[in-house]
Amino acid sequence: MDQLTASSPCNVVIFGGNGDLAIRKLLPALYNLDRTGYLGDNTRVIGASRTDLGHDGYLDLVKQGLDQFVDRAQWDEAVWERFSKRLTYVAVNAREPETFKNLAAELDQDFSCQDTVYYLSTAPDFFGEISRNLNEAGLVNSSSRVVLEKPIGKSLASSKVINDGVSEIFAENNIYRIDHYLGKETVQNLLAVRFANALFEPVWTNAHIDNVQITVAETVGVEGRWGYYDDSGALRDMIQNHLLQLLCLVAMGVPVSLDADAVRAEKLKVLKSLQTMSLDKVRRNTVRAQYAAGNVGGKAVPGYKEEEGGKPNSQTETFVAIRADIHNWRWRGVPFYLRTGKRLPARYSEIVIQFKDVPHSIFPEGSNLASNKLVIRLQPEESIQLNMMNKLPGLGEGMQVTPVTLNLTMPDHIADSRVPEAYERLILDVIRGNSTLFVHRDEVEAAWVWADAILDGWKQSTVAPHSYPAGSWGPQAAFELVARDGRSWQESN
Repeated sequence: MDQLTASSPCNVVIFGGNGDLAIRKLLPALYNLDRTGYLGDNTRVIGASRTDLGHDGYLDLVKQGLDQFVDRAQWDEAVWERFSKRLTYVAVNAREPETFKNLAAELDQDFSCQDTVYYLSTAPDFFGEISRNLNEAGLVNSSSRVVLEKPIGKSLASSKVINDGVSEIFAENNIYRIDHYLGKETVQNLLAVRFANALFEPVWTNAHIDNVQITVAETVGVEGRWGYYDDSGALRDMIQNHLLQLLCLVAMGVPVSLDADAVRAEKLKVLKSLQTMSLDKVRRNTVRAQYAAGNVGGKAVPGYKEEEGGKPNSQTETFVAIRADIHNWRWRGVPFYLRTGKRLPARYSEIVIQFKDVPHSIFPEGSNLASNKLVIRLQPEESIQLNMMNKLPGLGEGMQVTPVTLNLTMPDHIADSRVPEAYERLILDVIRGNSTLFVHRDEVEAAWVWADAILDGWKQSTVAPHSYPAGSWGPQAAFELVARDGRSWQESN
């Protein structure tokens, strides 16, 4: 992380404090912030949910989660003793306003914390109701902040309902819509690579870039959440938020500063420049598919409809490939290929900036010429690599060239031995009141305008989703989507 500065004392209240996200990600992130000295001395962490766990029961649950999800190299019993003293638990039912008195009593204790962060790790349908109940209990003031987990709705209309409910209580600059991809070190480093190096920004246009590919591939299926996933699908679950945010960081213009408003303004320009798709464009430039039975990692797995809770008539997509076009001077004519899917052969997230070929080759016929690529890997490992051409050593006739890879990842002597998890960065930014890496309401709604047109096109279509065997890279139609443009997908190495 940056130079160590402990944050000001703060209350962090996690609604859904005993849920999967809290146990797997949020509480381990807070533990590591405590371990590395970023939490203020009087910062408290309060779990809240409708289950009557009691204080000791909650400590046991959190300890079990930390045992499972914190790397053993970062475990320290002394840190746990300190962290456990920050923890408490309150039984609160989001739909029972009188239970918020329990939280009010806890926050009314005599301690030095001034600010309070409410992290809503619940279903989005509860966001507005929780906000209103907090306000009626006297638990919201001008410095109170609220964190919203995705998805923010299932359409433009539903996102407005959710945002309206929260905005009645909290000012927009105190609402932090979280996208954990934006907390990844390599995603932030993309801004540094682009804007701190004179080498890249002058060629970051349609004059030099041929295409951009953004892939988020998963090997897992729906993991026992068939009902939830079937009501969402890959476009809503991944494209509308994660992949579009990555697209914005690649395509945005140079902000006047790294302040939240300046960065947001440039991202919003990109989203508003995305070409809204007509029905014909949806048919031509999008591919949706469902996984069928197959083999992943040497293990036979069922198809989507055969998963636990599955229904045979489902039309929900588990794979999406899209050609997106940005209509502005910088990117006109450059396709952005977006792809995500479940039950693919490998788990990785990657951005590939494909530069154009040299206009004329002076090297011998048959030379292994390849265009330059900037490859930004987000997971499972984080790295940035630049693929270039170099002379092949030797005394043969003619100059032979070959592709080489320059590693732009932070060297070990500069980087910490451990890269912070995305949630550590984002939670710390909320505590500090820095909203640069969070999503503004305008961005959510602009993204939904574009996504809704695709969803509407699919709804009007009589063509069922394609099928692809689990363990493959998706349906043939996804390869044809880019092949029509004379291009191909870059697969994971």
